[in-house]
Amino acid sequence: MRVLFWYCDRFAWVPSMKTLDDSPDADAASYEKQVVAFVHVEPADLEEGSSAETKLVKNSKWLARKWDTKNVILHSFAHLGEDKADPAGARALLDRAQQRLIAAEYAVIQTPYGYFLDIQIDAPGKPLARIYKEF
Repeated sequence: MRVLFWYCDRFAWVPSMKTLDDSPDADAASYEKQVVAFVHVEPADLEEGSSAETKLVKNSKWLARKWDTKNVILHSFAHLGEDKADPAGARALLDRAQQRLIAAEYAVIQTPYGYFLDIQIDAPGKPLARIYKEF
């Protein structure tokens, strides 16, 4: 798994192009004071015994605490590496991570899965505003 974390004062999107036929219709949205995880799920992350999901959850919580927020956005971003997990497996992993974060009392949403999005990012130029991790 590869994850590019951003802390965003504002993060907004408008669905631009549907890439998976079975994705439900999606709406535009805008959020403030969010940790946004751009998540690239790889095939090995779906294997039995992989710790990638747990590390995604732990790193999301750690960065949210650093920014004193409980708001997390999970964004499927299959552009950080060559190997890509199958869409259904990647989506299931993100769904599980979301549920684990919600159980830990974080407000978590996902960007529309199966879409290219027009994205607006307003992020401060401060330490810990952008972090890259490979698990």
